Formats: sequence, structure tokens, C-alpha cells
Amino acid sequence: MAESNARYYADKKAIGGPSSYGGGDFITAPEVSQMFGELIGLWLADVWIRSGRTEPVHYVELGPGKGTLARDAQRAMARYGLEPRIHLVETSRRMRDAQLASVPGAIHHHDLSSIPTEGPILLVANEFLDALPVRQVVRTDEGWREVMVGLGEDDRFVEVPGRQPMDSAVPEARRDDPPGTVIETSPASAAIMFEVAGRLIDQRGAALFIDYGYRHGRSGSTVQAVSGHQSVGVFEAPGDVDISAHVDFAQMEQVVRSREARVLGTVTQGEWLRALGIRERAEALAQHSPQHREALMRARDRLIDADQMGELFKVMGLVAPHWPEGAGFPNYQAERPMTG
Repeated sequence: MAESNARYYADKKAIGGPSSYGGGDFITAPEVSQMFGELIGLWLADVWIRSGRTEPVHYVELGPGKGTLARDAQRAMARYGLEPRIHLVETSRRMRDAQLASVPGAIHHHDLSSIPTEGPILLVANEFLDALPVRQVVRTDEGWREVMVGLGEDDRFVEVPGRQPMDSAVPEARRDDPPGTVIETSPASAAIMFEVAGRLIDQRGAALFIDYGYRHGRSGSTVQAVSGHQSVGVFEAPGDVDISAHVDFAQMEQVVRSREARVLGTVTQGEWLRALGIRERAEALAQHSPQHREALMRARDRLIDADQMGELFKVMGLVAPHWPEGAGFPNYQAERPMTG
């Protein structure tokens, strides 16, 4: 999965545009509407202001796509006096070029290790964790085994159970699950979360992780592949299709708490955007540009409706100890939506 996605993002124009959703292989929320990035920028500005406006401050984005989210967030943050240095964690040269066209002056990094350590970070990761590799173990008649990739007929890739017993890697409460049960974890995602939580502890700040996934533990494989906005076989064209897996946010929260950073909660994208005032923002934009009303309302609905992106996608908020609560999460009390 890691090798396939590395080649895929280096070679393909993966992300489609907002007009018809016909380009690329998939569409991400920032490409659906500018409202998405703007509300993220307002959320970050609000938390930063209420934390004391500490500078220098760094906007950090993991897997920033075409730079659309960073551009829209930057514009919204500037309206409230927040003008952080923009740091984009990206390894693909093709994607870096697109990002610099959207956000001139952005500083690129291969990973978090070179991000400055002085001053708080405001970190965003939208559809980033889902592309990181997962490990799976399956209960067979002989016990728990890791799901591996082997060669079947015609030298095609197939899933095969490994030979090495993996019972010790399974939580004791799950070891008697019935044959066929699959348990999925993402050590790569946990490592990223551990590092981000450490950054929040050491230099303060806030983080938003937005991805499709689930808030409570579950069984079964979630690995999937997409090409041309359609589901395809995971082994159909390695390196030429997007392979992803749903994020287990409960596991991610546990990792963050192990470092004593604060988890604000994990809510659906629809809940979060409504709490931040996306409906009011859409109406304000429509009044300013009535010729675009239908498109604006269609984009709003795509982002928040339960049968589109609103329910499947989740938003997890993190902050450093002693930083304020963030809008859209259970403990936050606000008098009015954050419409900007």
C-alpha cells in the first residue's frame, strides 16, 4: 500500500476539480468549495487568538493536495491578524509544484522532523491518514495470522494468511473471535499521531485531522481502491490507483492521550461544519453572487449531508494542554456560528 501510493501520487493527477468532478480519480472537500478551507482557517484563528496570539506561529499541513485548503485557510486567517508561516509536508514533486502555484512562498518538508520547533503549530491533515498503510490480522482455523500479499494464478497479487502465529498481537478480549474476523491497525498513522501530539506538548498549538473513518472500534477490512471516481480491485493496478483505508479515530485518540495532549473530540464533518456556520456562510456568498447560488448550495450539501460527505467523514480536534476548547466540539460553548 505504501509503495503503490508513493508511485501513484508521484505520477498521477489524482485530485479532480470542483466543476464536474470528472477529472482525477477522486474529489476532496477543499476542491468542493472554498467554504471548507475558510472555516478551517477561522477555526485556527479563533483558537490562536483565545490562546494569546503567540508568535512565531506555523501553519502545517500534511498531504496538502493541490494547496487549495492552505490557500483558502490562509485567506481566512489573515482577516483576523493570523499570518503564520506556511509549511507543507509533501514528497511528490508534481504535487509540490501545484501547491506553490496556490500558495507562493510555502515551505516544503518531507516529514515533520524539519518543521521549526519554536512557536506553536496549527496543523491540518485532510484525507492524509487514510492513505497510510495498514496491517491486518485474520482469525483462521489455526489461529491468528497476518494478512499478507502473495502470488496466485497468472502471477496476480492475492491476499494470503501468513505462516507466523500472531495471537500475541491480538488483544486478549478479541482472541476468541470467530474464524474470518479481521482486525485492522495502522502503525504508520499511530506514529504520525504520536509525533504530532508530542509537538503540541513541546511547543503548543492545535491540530485538526479530517478523514473518512469511524469513531468506535470495529472488525473487518476497510482497504479500498478508487480510479476515475469508481471502486476497483485493490490489486487491479498497483501504483495506478488510489488505495486507502478507513481511519480508526478511537485508536488515534488513545495515542494522543498517551502523550497527554488534549483530545477535543471526534465529530462528523457535517456536525462540525454546521457548528462553524457553513449554512450562514453559504447564504452570505449566495447573496453576494446570486448567479452562483445553486452551485454554492450544492457544494454545501455535498460537504454536510449524511448521504454524501457529512456522516462518513470525521473531524478530530487536538490542542496543547491549557489551550482553549475549539468550536464544533462537545465542550465548546459559543453564542453564534463562526461565519467569518
